[in-house]
Formats: sequence, structure tokens, C-alpha cells
Amino acid sequence: MKDLLLIALFAALGAAAAGLLGLAALRLLRRRSLALALFAVAVVSVLAVTSGTFAVARAMFLSPHDLGVVGTVLVMASVVALLTAALLGRQVTAGGRALAVAARTVGGDAGFTPPDRPLGRELAAVSAELAATSARLAESRERERALDASRRELVAWISHDLRTPLAGLRAMAEALEDGVAEEPERYLARIRTEVERLTGMVDDLFELSRIQAGALSLSLSRVSLHDLVDDALAGAHPLARQRGVRLEGRRVEPAPVEADPREITRVIGNLLVNAIRATPPDGVVAVSTHREDGAVVLAVTDGCGGIPEPDLPRLFETGWRGTAARTPRPTGPAAPGTPDTADSGAGLGLAIVRGIVEAHDGRARVRNVDGGCCFEITLPTARRA
Repeated sequence: MKDLLLIALFAALGAAAAGLLGLAALRLLRRRSLALALFAVAVVSVLAVTSGTFAVARAMFLSPHDLGVVGTVLVMASVVALLTAALLGRQVTAGGRALAVAARTVGGDAGFTPPDRPLGRELAAVSAELAATSARLAESRERERALDASRRELVAWISHDLRTPLAGLRAMAEALEDGVAEEPERYLARIRTEVERLTGMVDDLFELSRIQAGALSLSLSRVSLHDLVDDALAGAHPLARQRGVRLEGRRVEPAPVEADPREITRVIGNLLVNAIRATPPDGVVAVSTHREDGAVVLAVTDGCGGIPEPDLPRLFETGWRGTAARTPRPTGPAAPGTPDTADSGAGLGLAIVRGIVEAHDGRARVRNVDGGCCFEITLPTARRA
């Protein structure tokens, strides 16, 4: 028992001395190559085993021949261990360099190019994360490009839609100022109509800016979708009568939803106005609801004649108004010398619809149906009291 304790003591002393040297070496090499650090660890391990074994061998008073045999075995084992550590460090360094080169392709137009050499599990995990990061960057860049294009298009539409009514307002104001207006009341009524339309456009821009900035505040409550549809139909009825369009809302269930009544009424109103303006006289705009997987789907169907399939995904984009088939038509005669711009919008209504619906954790979509289009919004069903 005493011999074993002595052997353990000599081995511990030798290993401790090697460990102290290794600790000092690692502190000196902490900012150097990882391969060099791995080689230092291997050297420390070899020294710990060699010094402990040699100390024990000397303490056992082995013959010179036996001591030489032990020394030879230790040297050979140390050489093999150090060569293996050097090869491992070389592989790790090569993998790290290959990964560093591949990391330069993150965010590039061609996407992330992974190293063409096999990597260890940890480096392979880093490579996979770099690939995922590159994909997210590409997706974010694509969204940014689409958003920039949408903003440029919106600025162009707003500039056009503001220039035309402002020119008309100036022409009518000059006619009234010069006293050449044969019917001043008609001019004044027209000016008021244009001012109200411009006010609505500014309100839409403000609402859209709140939605895009994430500053839209919702006052959620349990409300009946039937009541919200009734309010929206009542508000859209004058425009429908002026256009000669018939409104139908007989297939609306009294389904409870968790929503902000004011914002959802605006959503339904925007959909109705959009459908009425796109539907020819004597056409029908129908509103219906149905339940679907714990949600309520409200559908507004118009008689616009359909939209080209490539244009459907863009209908809810800011400032996009589609083809001439859905361009608003004038509703009545304009004042003399004034272009008739009644009902021309800035293409914000459907963008506001999508923003408000998504703020309610819902979804807005559109599809072609026989003779027209069907706009659908999905809202979560109200929780039971």
C-alpha cells in the first residue's frame, strides 16, 4: 500500500509540474493559432505522462537496461502523440481558414458558398448558421428592394393624384376670383368635394404611416361581425346608389370576433368602396361570412370582371392600383375647365386593409371568381366569456 502511495505521489508531482508549464504556455498562446494551442495541450499531456512515468521508474531503482526500455517506449509514444496532435491542429486550422473564406460570401448576391472540404461537427454547425444567416440577409434585402420600389411608386401616385385636383382647385378659384363663373354655387360645391377627397387622402396616408410604423393602437373587444357589416353597408349605400350598384349582405352570420370595432368597420368600408367603384352599373356587390378553423372569414365579392392572375399578389401593395379595368370611373360632370378626378384614390385602401387585419392577427387575400373578384379577411373568433 505504501509503494502505491509513493508511486501516486511521484506521478502527481511530475504531472503537476507539467501542468503548471502547460498553464503558463496556454496563457501565452491564448491569442495565437488554435492549432498551436492544441499542440501545446498535447505537449503538456505527453510531458505529464512521461515525467510521472520516468519519476516512478527511477524511484523503483530499475536497472539501466529496464530504464532505457521504459524511456524508449515513452519517447516513441510521445512522438506519435505529438504528430497526431500536429495533424489534428493542421486540420482544424485548414477548416477554420476555409470557413473564413466562405464567410466572405455571406450576404453576397450569389448567396453563401460553403467550404468544399469536410469540416468537424462544430465547424459544420457554424457553416450551417452562416448559410441560414445569408438566406435571411438575402430575404431582408429583397424585402427592402420591394419596399423601396413600393415607396417610389407611392410617391409617384401621390404626386399625380395631388397635382390634378390642386390644378382643378386653382382653376376654379381663379374663375371665382375673376367673376367668370356662371354658376358659383356649383364651383363652391366642387371645391368642397375636392377638399374633402384630399382630406381623406391625407387621413389614409396618416393611417398607413401608423400601420407601417407599428404605432396602430387597437381597442379589442368582443363584437358581432353582423353589426360591423351593417354599419359599413349603411356608410357605403350612398356611393352604391350613385353608381347604380346593388349591395347584398344577406349571408352574414352574427359571428363574434375579437376586434377593434372602429378599425374593422374601416376595413369593411374600404373593401366595399373598392368593390363598388370597380363594379359596373346594375352590378352586385355581395358580403358574406363563414367560419373556418376557429376563425371567421368575411368575403366581399364584386363584378369587376376579374384581375389578371399575375396582378393578384400585388393588390394589397401600397400605391398599387392595377390595370385600367379597375381604375375608378367618374361619377358626374365636373365644373367647366376642370378635369373630373372624383373618386381617384392613391391606392392606399387595400394596403390599409391588410395592415389593420394583420394587426388583428388575421389575414387578407383576394381571388378571382366568376365575373369578378372576392376579397376575404380572416379574423380570430372571440373567446368565450
